[in-house]
Amino acid sequence: MTQVLLGENEGIDSALRRFKRQVSNAGILADVRYHRHFETPIEKRKRKAVAARRKRTFK
Repeated sequence: MTQVLLGENEGIDSALRRFKRQVSNAGILADVRYHRHFETPIEKRKRKAVAARRKRTFK
């Protein structure tokens, strides 16, 4: 669970930036995209290209 506590005299912009960075580092958005039911054709192509690249390097 990602949580950001506001410091004294801290603006909402900097807190939002920290929150976005924490979400990105935790991999939450990638996990949501992975478990999403519908996958767009572009996402499917990208996923297959990454998988092929990994398969090639681990041989």
